[in-house]
Amino acid sequence: MDSSRSLPQPEREATPLRSWLLRIAAASVVLMLVGLLATAWTLNPNSSGLGTHHQLGLPPCSIRVLFGIRCPSCGMTTSWAHAMKGNLVAAARANVGGFLLVLYALGSLAMLLQIVRGGKMPADRTIRRYTIALIAIAAVTLADWGVRVLGQ
Repeated sequence: MDSSRSLPQPEREATPLRSWLLRIAAASVVLMLVGLLATAWTLNPNSSGLGTHHQLGLPPCSIRVLFGIRCPSCGMTTSWAHAMKGNLVAAARANVGGFLLVLYALGSLAMLLQIVRGGKMPADRTIRRYTIALIAIAAVTLADWGVRVLGQ
């Protein structure tokens, strides 16, 4: 590609209104993540590695009920509950993707709080890294699920 022709870049001028809207959006995501992490902290992880979500009044996993196999997110709530109690090995055993998502959520809080404080988007490189990490977590989750299903 010819480097003299670059794609148009979105306007990144930090107007006061744009800055406040960005702060409000980031603060909303911070509150959501803190709420999820706090909820996970209050749960007692199910010793079987599955079913912790029942403490939240959620129904059994439809895929397990209909097909008798785990879905990619089976064990994720258990994983978060273990991780928030500091039991990282049990968190990874329950669901590797869930464990990685907890780490991602905790890492994202620092970036989001910087947005709340400064009212500016992070650098493109930072956004790219967070996006790649999220895609990698999805890939690991699906790979782990495949291994678990094939091993049943």
